[in-house]
Amino acid sequence: MNFVVNIGAIALDQFRGWGHAAFFFLRLLRAIPASLRRFGLVVDQIYAIGNRSLIIIAASGLAVGFVLALQMYYALVTYGAAESLGLIVNLALVRELGPVVTGLLFAGRAGTSLTAEIGLMKAGEQIAAMELMAIDPVSRVLAPRFIGGIISMPILAILFSAIGILGAWVVAVLLIGVDAGNFWSIMQTQVDLQRDIGNGLVKAFVFGIVCTVVALYQGYETEATPEGVAYATTRTVVISSLWVLGMDFILTALMFSTP
Repeated sequence: MNFVVNIGAIALDQFRGWGHAAFFFLRLLRAIPASLRRFGLVVDQIYAIGNRSLIIIAASGLAVGFVLALQMYYALVTYGAAESLGLIVNLALVRELGPVVTGLLFAGRAGTSLTAEIGLMKAGEQIAAMELMAIDPVSRVLAPRFIGGIISMPILAILFSAIGILGAWVVAVLLIGVDAGNFWSIMQTQVDLQRDIGNGLVKAFVFGIVCTVVALYQGYETEATPEGVAYATTRTVVISSLWVLGMDFILTALMFSTP
């Protein structure tokens, strides 16, 4: 009986946590109109979240493009299909690697920063001071960061894919010797704007929502102690990464299940 009671208690705690997170997400959505009237705050967060992530996004995209071109070339040349290298690299980046890797990097760089920032504000009682002055911290602090995150994430994914394609071109054309015209032409004719690029952007948008909400929720609900903030940042990376991978499977199954 104790085992059953413990299982029930764990299940109730999980459902309670999911319900609390859902209400938190609804509060964020309701605070968006008020935050948009202070668009300067949103611009500041786009700079803090997006612009300060450019270096790691660009470096990672370039490295992924280099490696992807090498691996795909060695695999395709075996079957005499090296002319499809540009197409394979493009589809891999815009459909999968661009949104997914950007989401994971976003969770590790911007997500932890948001969680630590909100957690330190709570530990320093700045959140409590806002509530005492009848200032809603959700609309004043959290919602601008939420909007900044969901705007920045698709832009970062586009930059990751674009830099990755350029990196693949450098390896394929300049180092290996693949025909440059063939590399670009098959990419232009076979990649569909809506099905491939559009669906990749939808993925990036969803990942931006998930990662930003998780980061803000963990920071807002953390214990107001240094240990609590450290634990919350760790939970942000783990939970965001799992959500990105899980949502990637679901979105891929929905988007590309039909020809």
